[in-house]
Amino acid sequence: MAATGATPLPPTPPPHTPVARAERFVWLTARVLEQRLFAHHFRGGAADPVETALDAYRNDDGGYGHALEPDLRGPVSQPLHTAHALRVLDAVGRCAGQRVERMCRYLTSVSTADGALPAIHPSQRGYPTAPFVPVVDDPPSALLATGPVVGLLHRNEVWHAWLFRATDFCWQAVESLEKSHPYEVEAAVAFLDSAPDRPRAEAAADRLGRLVRAQGLAALDPDDLDAYLVSPGYAPGEHHFPYDYARTPRSLARAWFTDDEMARSLDHLAAQQQEDGGWPVRWRRWAPAPALEARPVMTIAALRALSAHGRAID
Repeated sequence: MAATGATPLPPTPPPHTPVARAERFVWLTARVLEQRLFAHHFRGGAADPVETALDAYRNDDGGYGHALEPDLRGPVSQPLHTAHALRVLDAVGRCAGQRVERMCRYLTSVSTADGALPAIHPSQRGYPTAPFVPVVDDPPSALLATGPVVGLLHRNEVWHAWLFRATDFCWQAVESLEKSHPYEVEAAVAFLDSAPDRPRAEAAADRLGRLVRAQGLAALDPDDLDAYLVSPGYAPGEHHFPYDYARTPRSLARAWFTDDEMARSLDHLAAQQQEDGGWPVRWRRWAPAPALEARPVMTIAALRALSAHGRAID
């Protein structure tokens, strides 16, 4: 190699704080949307660039597609993509206005007969889709898809005719849960944390917490994961922890766990940051691109959960 005569730059010291390590990972791997979200949450970035990045996923029908939710590929709008878009808007304080009104019209157009959302609309057929989210012609209503959307809209005081029947569906689904699984419980918590009837929500959450503990749906001792069963259809080792249910101390699910149980789960979460600075995808991986795109999403969520519970990240 020919000499250039330039003085070599000193080596850059590796970042050491969790957020600095994650920032390097985000710049190396993330989509523009997650780059903008990271800047907003951890570097004082504005909300406008996040909205601009999110617009790339929006369709003319008011819904969102284009693999915004990485496990669903293709351009078509889907409830899960649109729920993801609502989470982004909520995270930057922009869950209001004509944009959200159009999203509600889209949600109305794909609702089932009882006013709720299916996990996957049949329009997804023909596009690559994770095998654990099958596409069927007449999909049933799903608390998994409906609960988080209804909760977000209530939290942001968005009122739309679709919300009335969807809220009724969520109450019925949550209050009749018997045998469940972690992702469905997380959807129920997302609804209950923002449902307008607070006494009813608190009673439903208390019952749900007892169900979670009775069915072993939360791994309470991260040092003995073999003691906890993995739900059917989940990836090997795909356990869920107290922080998965109580993403903030204000969540109703926080009362389900002792201080020691929550602290151990947060210790475990912090320890899951990998050598490259990102957090892993815990669910079943079926193609390289979805796993790569999901890791920055998981990384931002992990940092936000740690920060919300008072853990130092910077």
